[in-house]
Amino acid sequence: MSAAAAPAAAVELEPVIGLEVHVQLKTRTKMFCADSAEFGAEPNSNVCPVCLGLPGALPVVNGAAIELAVRAALGLGCTIHERSVFARKNYFYPDLPKGYQISQFDRPLATDGVLEVPTDGGGIRPVRIRRIHVEEDAGKSLHDRIPGATAIDLNRAGVPLVEIVSEPDLRTAADARAYLARLKQILQYLGVSDCDMEKGSLRVDANVSVRPRGSATLGTKTEVKNMNSFANVERAIGFEIERQSGIVASGRPVLHETLLWDAGRGVARTMRSKEESHDYRYFEEPDLPPLVLGAGWIRAVEETLPELPQRRERRFREEYGLPEYDAGVLTAERDVADYFEATARAAVDAKAASNWIMTEVLSWANEHEKPVAEVPVTPVALGDLIRLIAEGTLSSTAAKKVFAGMVETGRSAREIVEAEGLAQVSDADRLERWIDEVLAANPDEARRYAEGEAKLVGFFMGQIMKQSGGKADPERVSQILKARLR
Repeated sequence: MSAAAAPAAAVELEPVIGLEVHVQLKTRTKMFCADSAEFGAEPNSNVCPVCLGLPGALPVVNGAAIELAVRAALGLGCTIHERSVFARKNYFYPDLPKGYQISQFDRPLATDGVLEVPTDGGGIRPVRIRRIHVEEDAGKSLHDRIPGATAIDLNRAGVPLVEIVSEPDLRTAADARAYLARLKQILQYLGVSDCDMEKGSLRVDANVSVRPRGSATLGTKTEVKNMNSFANVERAIGFEIERQSGIVASGRPVLHETLLWDAGRGVARTMRSKEESHDYRYFEEPDLPPLVLGAGWIRAVEETLPELPQRRERRFREEYGLPEYDAGVLTAERDVADYFEATARAAVDAKAASNWIMTEVLSWANEHEKPVAEVPVTPVALGDLIRLIAEGTLSSTAAKKVFAGMVETGRSAREIVEAEGLAQVSDADRLERWIDEVLAANPDEARRYAEGEAKLVGFFMGQIMKQSGGKADPERVSQILKARLR
C-alpha cells in the first residue's frame, strides 16, 4: 500500500481592497433642479417634476456642484478633463423614480489622482484615485415607518454627489479606515462636503478580494455595502477578508456578489449577484450636453483652494516649532488650525497658544458639541490672556479662572483680572504668610519632607496656590518654600 500524499502547503493570501466613496456635495439645491437639498425635511417635500422624472421635465446642471466636484478632484491631485459626459445608468429600484440615474461613465470629470495614507508602521501608502465623477443620488427606502411595508422618501433623489473610486491599492482593513479618515479630512478642508455618515453625506462601498501573496492576478471580488461608520467599514472588510480566505483555503470558488453588512451580528450577508457595467445599459444622457470646463476656469478654482492638512501640519512644525503631536491635533480640522494661527499671532507664543487650545478651548468645544469657531473666546482675546501670563501679571492657575470668566461673561481677560483682583502676587511678605499657613496645616508632610520625601514639594505648591486663590507667583513661591523647608 502506497504512502498517503503529504498535504499541500497552505498558500499565504494577500487581501486586495478598493473603495468607492459617495460624497454629497455641500450645495443648497439639487444636482439638476432647484429643489432644496436640505437634510431632515418632511418626507417627499423637496421634490419636483425634474427629480421625479415626469414627462417633459428637463435637467439643468448645478454650477455650484460642479465647482465643488472640481475642488475635490484638484485636492486629490486628479487630472480634470475639460470635457466630460453625463450618462444614464439604468436600473429599477422603488426609490429611483426615473428608472435611471444621471451619472458619468466612460468620460468622467477627473481621473488619475493619489491620496497618501499613513500606515500603522509610521509609513505612507500612496493610494491611486482611478476616477471622480458627478452624479445624482437616489431616494431612500425606509423599512421602519410602516409595519410590514417599505416607505419611500424621494427628498434625496437628485441630491448632488461625487463618487471617488480608488484603485485596489489597500491591503488591510486598518489601511482602508485610515484612507477614509484622510479623505474625509481633505474634503472637509476644501469645503466640499460635511462628510456626515449619519446623514448619509458620505457612504462607502468596499470591493474586497484575496489572492496568493506575490500574484499579479486579482481574485474574484465582492462588494460590501451598508457600513455606517469608519469602524464598521474596518470590521466589515476584516470579516470579508477572513470569510474569503476560508473559502479559498477549502478549495471552493468565491462568488462575485454584493453583500450587506449587519453591524449588530457582525456578519455580511448576500444581497444580490454583483452587477457589471453592461447590466446598467449606460448611454449618453440625451437631455444634457457634454460638460465643458475652460482651462482658465479650472485654474481660477485651483487658486481658491486652502492649504491642505498635511502641508499645513508640516508648516506648523517648521514655522512654529510645534511638536508633531501638537501639529497633528491642531490641523485635524480646518477651523481649529485657523483658530490656532490667529491665537499664535495675538499671543506671540505659538507653544502657549497650542497648549491652551488643546486643553481649555477643545475641552469647551467637545463638552458643548460645537465647532471651535463658536467658542465664546476669540483668538485675539485668548492671545491677550496668554500675554498676561508671559508678563507675570497672571499665574497659570488664575488664568484658568479668567478663561472660564471670559467664556461666561464675554469680558476681556484684563477686565476680569482687575474686577476680581486676580493679579499675580510676588510680594515676599504675602507669599511667606501663605507658605507658613500651609506648612502649619500640614506638619506630617513637612516632617516627611525633612526625612527625604522631596516629591512633597509638589504637594505644598498645590496647597499654596489653593490658599492664595491661584494668585501666588509660583516661581517666587518655589524659591521661598524650598528655603523654608531646608
